[in-house]
Amino acid sequence: MALALFEKGFYDARMTMKLRLPNDLTACHAIMRDQAAQIARLEKERDAALQFAFRKKLERYTTDPKQFVLDFGNTPEIIDAAEGIADAALETIQSYERRKQAEKKPRNEQLPAHLPRYEVKLPVPAHLKTCPTHGERKIFGFDWLETLEIVPPKIVVRRTGIPKLTCPTAPECGVVEADRPVGLVEGNRYDTSVAAEIIVAKHGYHLPIYRQQDFFASCGWTPARSTLLNVQMAAAKLIRPFIAHLREVVRAGPIIGTDDTTVTLIVKDSPPPLDDDDPKTRRAREVIAAAQAEDRGSITARMWVYRSITDPINLFDFTVSRHRDGPELFLEGFSGSLMADCYSGYEAVRTRSDGRIIRAACAAHARRKVFEAEANHPVHAHVLLEWFQDLYDIEARAHDFTPEARREIRQLESKPIWEQMRAYLASDAVANVMPKEPFGEAIRTINNQFEHLIVHLDDGLMPIDNNLTEQLMKQVALGRKNWMFIGSVAAGYRAADLFTLVSSALRCDLDVFIYVKDVLDKLLAGCSDYHSLRPDVWKESHPEAVRMYRQDERRHRAEAKSIKRAKRRLGRK
Repeated sequence: MALALFEKGFYDARMTMKLRLPNDLTACHAIMRDQAAQIARLEKERDAALQFAFRKKLERYTTDPKQFVLDFGNTPEIIDAAEGIADAALETIQSYERRKQAEKKPRNEQLPAHLPRYEVKLPVPAHLKTCPTHGERKIFGFDWLETLEIVPPKIVVRRTGIPKLTCPTAPECGVVEADRPVGLVEGNRYDTSVAAEIIVAKHGYHLPIYRQQDFFASCGWTPARSTLLNVQMAAAKLIRPFIAHLREVVRAGPIIGTDDTTVTLIVKDSPPPLDDDDPKTRRAREVIAAAQAEDRGSITARMWVYRSITDPINLFDFTVSRHRDGPELFLEGFSGSLMADCYSGYEAVRTRSDGRIIRAACAAHARRKVFEAEANHPVHAHVLLEWFQDLYDIEARAHDFTPEARREIRQLESKPIWEQMRAYLASDAVANVMPKEPFGEAIRTINNQFEHLIVHLDDGLMPIDNNLTEQLMKQVALGRKNWMFIGSVAAGYRAADLFTLVSSALRCDLDVFIYVKDVLDKLLAGCSDYHSLRPDVWKESHPEAVRMYRQDERRHRAEAKSIKRAKRRLGRK
């Protein structure tokens, strides 16, 4: 797609050059220079697109032994700090190796004891039944072999008897009937477990409705796709007040990370109904009306995520465009820090907040600009990448610190690095870098965002980057490759709510199906204690639903990364 657009750009540029050449030689030369510049720009963009499509996505930086070593001075303080870091790195490695040695034991290959079992006794082969010397043999026991089997999911129908009563001696009293249980859909035909399966399959495992139809058919029930959609819609309507509660939890601050990604929205014949009290609906009508006037069948909408740093809640929001009114409406009344990328809409939100919102910039974005420009000015790039590496080493060491202790180490160790970086970018050392070069663009990004990049120095709760928030966009991107588009504005709002429910459960390492079903059951029963339904609170009373292996995986990855950092620091001693 991208290459096709570039080819079209080349074609249009060349055709323009052919069709618009005037008779005046000077004007003709001016046009030719403009078109040559346009073609050069398109070639640059094409090359960048090809590199992005086929290069390795890993942004790992390894110190080049051919590069000079940064001289931070030889004062007693610097020497003591370097020795302290080396000693701490050595202790980390030795502690890890001792612990791994103590934990080393044969892997348990036994199948879980809680799984149901049944026995199959093999028949005795004919040639073993009789002993040539002693005659008939008898079985005295069995050597048991356990083999794991998978039984496809079972769908059952629950028949609920509703008592009907009458007076035997007075038929004129008529018939009375017990109250019918409240159902998710009219007639209580589908249990909350069906809704939970649909929600988790689509927003957790990224299965579109038509594939779910095949899944249910393999279990013996072939529902219409509209039936599955109706059940999902009923569940989304039921959880709406609970999602509104989670929204307020996230907006309570003090720090929110945010990011967004595109989704395709089908533009139908009529725009959504106008709600004078809802600015999002008014904006949706404007955007859809403009698309219909241009006879477009779809538009590029946005799915946003707002990640609370202090509470394990991921709140998704849907808008029809990337206009600032999306985050502006969500953050209305919010006081605190907002970690985001360099999108200008966030700066507008900060400006209009009258000082309530402090905008923080992502160090990973700034580093990425330098990493991508490494080939342009390798010496300058290596200097900056070394500093970024040191900053992240400090963050790794301070990961388990209290916010106060983390702020203290940032002020002591990280702040001087940022000051050196600012001084270096303002010095004559980079005077040979042209502004429009890739490295010049990296310098401009860091300089323009510098005050936002160092916000974390004064706040121990603030992360150095927005990576954990941006990774949540993978949940939308994976689904987008499967369900392809969103059918209406209302469907976009429902998808955002369901993503919120599933993503927050995943963040808390929960068995999502068990959590979603229990939330639906409690809401259906009239529960309004939304605090108890929060995934982190619910988790405390349902330890059986916690996926411990996910926590173990994260711990092992963190330990392995810590050891790599420690070994690298020793190598740079």
